[in-house]
Amino acid sequence: MKLGRLNHVGVATPSIDQAIARYRDTLGATRIHAPFDFPSQKVRVCFIDTPNAQIELLEPLGPESPLHGFLRRNPDGGQHHLCFEVEDILATRDELLGKGMRLVPTPEPRIGAHGMPVLFVHPKDMGGILVELMQSPAH
Repeated sequence: MKLGRLNHVGVATPSIDQAIARYRDTLGATRIHAPFDFPSQKVRVCFIDTPNAQIELLEPLGPESPLHGFLRRNPDGGQHHLCFEVEDILATRDELLGKGMRLVPTPEPRIGAHGMPVLFVHPKDMGGILVELMQSPAH
């Protein structure tokens, strides 16, 4: 496995609209994509472009969203995950499983908010950080 570029930092928030205003009005973000619902992951998503990566704002979509647990522990929201690109998602999965890493919620890749296959490495295997690995769009 070769770690690729940082694609985005996932930030959980109880309100995408308030988070957008904070990034726009406080930090001067100007490249803000329209929020969209991502029902398969039970989240509402908004990407904010920065010069070298994106910020992915995540708001729970419905009562069964997995973000509710995170927001119970962090009511104001906060960093949820880091996403790195990899060249081959299946080879990456096999290598990680061979090293005893836990992939959550399942070791099978699923389609992420960028429309590319993704995997998540359990935070306990990554020093407390949930790590998303995304198939590089170039492959």
